[in-house]
Amino acid sequence: MEYKKILIFGAGGMLGTTLKNLTTNSELILTDKELNSGIEFCDIRDMKHVSEIVAKHDPDIILNFAALVDLEYCEADKDDCYLTNTIAAVHLFNLCKDLDIPYVFISTAGIFGNDKEFYTEEDMPYPLSAYGKSKYYTEQLLQNQGYDKYWIFRAGWMMGGGPEVDKKFVNKIMKQIKAGKTALNVVDDKLGVPTYTKDFAYSILRHLDEDLPFGLYNMVSSGEASRYETAEAINDHLNLGLTINKVDSSFFAEEYSAPRPYSEKLINKALNDLQRNYMRNWKVCLHEYLDTFFR
Repeated sequence: MEYKKILIFGAGGMLGTTLKNLTTNSELILTDKELNSGIEFCDIRDMKHVSEIVAKHDPDIILNFAALVDLEYCEADKDDCYLTNTIAAVHLFNLCKDLDIPYVFISTAGIFGNDKEFYTEEDMPYPLSAYGKSKYYTEQLLQNQGYDKYWIFRAGWMMGGGPEVDKKFVNKIMKQIKAGKTALNVVDDKLGVPTYTKDFAYSILRHLDEDLPFGLYNMVSSGEASRYETAEAINDHLNLGLTINKVDSSFFAEEYSAPRPYSEKLINKALNDLQRNYMRNWKVCLHEYLDTFFR
């Protein structure tokens, strides 16, 4: 289905920056609490203002990309974490329900605990962190409101958008390299799936066009990696000649104190079953991202 007006909250982040540069026939209405060119100010925690924005633009669909994703911050300020990632997210969903339009919510692999290495949509989440809990609570609330016009897409270890907006692992590594570091300490006891915002954003738009059945979907790149393997892939592709030392998570216990599962590896079972999985291999995506922004 073609949606004429798509209203996006959190459009200035990694995913929104990527999506607005993709080809679409829809009018994209961009909002964010950080003002950039072409973006209207809106902090989703200000629910009165959010309601006014929605009423003013009268969209055909709402995409919620706004979130607090810094795990340490979320542990330190749980009130802000739940206000942003749960209460405000559900408020947007209720506005969609009032308008009888679809809602897109982005969840995370971080909703799982330490009981398995791979997770499908059929596995029971057990979030360890405030961030993971805030996203899982929203999943639960959306699924129990009696309104089924929503898509929940669970992301993996995101990379993309370029160095100005990428706040995740790949850009953190690139910043260290730019600062002149020739040796890096990287954990090898955290597992997941690096996931490219370009593929993720493209998949969302394609799913909207193709009327993907409403519901909950894991949507990560194919393959798997540890943080160490991801850093090695960066080193190899750019021929940097870095020394990368394996460490365990206790090495960064003070800097990264929020609880994290040892594995955040998702399998896109629901999309695979529908033959609608458009996500490429993470190494292919990493190489493309590096070549586009970091050469």
